[in-house]
Amino acid sequence: MIGRKGIESAVFRGWVVAGVILAPMLVGCHRQPELTPQQAEGQHLYAVRCAHCHEENDLALKPPPPNIRGAMGKQHLPSGAPATDAEVRRLVLSGKGKMPSFSGRFTEEQMEALLAYLHTDMR
Repeated sequence: MIGRKGIESAVFRGWVVAGVILAPMLVGCHRQPELTPQQAEGQHLYAVRCAHCHEENDLALKPPPPNIRGAMGKQHLPSGAPATDAEVRRLVLSGKGKMPSFSGRFTEEQMEALLAYLHTDMR
């Protein structure tokens, strides 16, 4: 016959085991979702064509170009223009101020991928 302490100890051990098994699952719930193939392509394009100015400013531009991480989640871009796909497309293809035009340097598919990436949290 198992006494009350034995039952309580067994229940406690059961909860500990359940916690050890479930904790990694719960932590995994808070991970960022994986990028889609389109977003991953946009991430690559951003890294090779945009980040050197918008993050690293390796050209030492004064004033530095704005960091645009998270800009598409706001109402306005750092320039004050609306944070819409159409406006970002226009800025990328036409250029503005020190930003050169990228017209002819992005295919439509690449532009869509870049926009898809800009809509993520840009991880």
